[in-house]
Amino acid sequence: MNVLLLVLGLAVGAIAGTAVGYFVCRSRMQASQTQARSDARSIVEDARREAEAARREAELAAKESALKLKDDAEAEIRSRRAEVSRVEERLDNRDAALERREGELEARRRRLGEDEEALARRKEELQQRESEQLRILEELSGLTRDEAERRLFSGLESELETDLGKMVRDMTIEAEEKADQEARRLISTTMERVASDLTSESTVKAVSLPSDDMKGRVIGREGRNIRAFEAATGVDVIIDDTPETVVISCFDPVRREVARVAMGRLVQDGRIHPGRIEGIVAKAKKDVEKEMKAAGRQALYDAKITGNMHNDLTRLLGALKYRTSYGQNVLAHSVEVANICGMMAQELGANAKLARRAALLHDVGKAIDHEVEGTHAIIGGRFAKKSGESDDVVRAISAHHHEIEMETVEDVLVATADAVSAARPGARRETTETYIERLRSLEDIAQGHRGVDKAYAIQAGREIRVMVQPSEVDDRIAAKLAYDISKQIETDLEYPGQIKVTVIRESRVSEVAR
Repeated sequence: MNVLLLVLGLAVGAIAGTAVGYFVCRSRMQASQTQARSDARSIVEDARREAEAARREAELAAKESALKLKDDAEAEIRSRRAEVSRVEERLDNRDAALERREGELEARRRRLGEDEEALARRKEELQQRESEQLRILEELSGLTRDEAERRLFSGLESELETDLGKMVRDMTIEAEEKADQEARRLISTTMERVASDLTSESTVKAVSLPSDDMKGRVIGREGRNIRAFEAATGVDVIIDDTPETVVISCFDPVRREVARVAMGRLVQDGRIHPGRIEGIVAKAKKDVEKEMKAAGRQALYDAKITGNMHNDLTRLLGALKYRTSYGQNVLAHSVEVANICGMMAQELGANAKLARRAALLHDVGKAIDHEVEGTHAIIGGRFAKKSGESDDVVRAISAHHHEIEMETVEDVLVATADAVSAARPGARRETTETYIERLRSLEDIAQGHRGVDKAYAIQAGREIRVMVQPSEVDDRIAAKLAYDISKQIETDLEYPGQIKVTVIRESRVSEVAR
């Protein structure tokens, strides 16, 4: 019972404490809310006062700024108005000046018009006076104006023509005499300073044998040795009744030299069979190649050529040692032309180094003209250009036989030195009969065609000029005629290099004034 009462008392006390705590907390909360509302009203009021103050300050600042802008705008307007006033004043002054100038120009126009009228009247008066004077002169002389002019000009033309003819003739004779004297002096001086040997070569080589028994060993069983030798060297081996001699024939001089060296070594060794022949020929080719390069370097030294030269060009230059032209060794001829050309260039004040270099290489195309189509001058120029030679050297090489136009004095000197070297006594050998027969054959071939009037072989047989009848041969037929003549020359004649065929068709009309 006591426990029950104790529990009830605790429960009642707890409930009472809870109620008391609730009311205490509620009163406190109400007090806090009241205080918060009071603080919020205070804050709102402060914010309103501050906003009002800021608004007033902003209005004041805006008014001040507006006043300032207004003052600035008014000042700018005043300035602009003053500037416009000044511009208007200047324009007014210019208008006044222009009006004055217009007045002056108008006055000048009037004066010029009056002057032109006066000049026209004066001109008309002068023309009338001139016509009157001409009429009086015609009456006095009995000649019209045109007749008097013709007589006057005819007399002046005759006098001037006579004087000019005499002057031109005298100057031409004087120039020719001076040119001949200077040319003779220059060429004679150059020739005196050059000494060259005469070498005579041909298209065959003879190899001596120790005995005639060696011919059988050269031929071999059933001709196998000689066939193997000809196949390896590309030459023709001629074995005839000539005692103790084997003849090697070939148009290519380098092959001919290789065959000569190889045949000499085979004969000296005595062991001749196809296998041995191939080995000896291969070694001979290497030795001849070395000899060509050495000959090319020696030619550079003999011709006093400085500066580097491409190895292929030096080798090709050395190959000219084995080539001849009308019995004249081409390499010796090239060295001689280089020395002559260099001395003439020095005498004339031209580029001696360029002249020597071009002159030494002028016939280098002859070493390959049987392999490439074209004249040796053009071929040599192309090869020199590929080998890095200058354009001046290339042009001089290509122009020394007039295939292209000469442009510099060095080009002319190379062609002149070439002609001097070839024309000196003893330089070349060719019988007169053979030379004349070759030229006559060319002319006969050309004259055998219809419409041909005359034919002339020139340039030592390198070119033939064909004159045709213009009434029988027109331009189209002339082109075909040149083609037909060239083809017949290729078929009927044997010749080195090329022959140029030129067909000339022209019409001439003349009258005699009696």
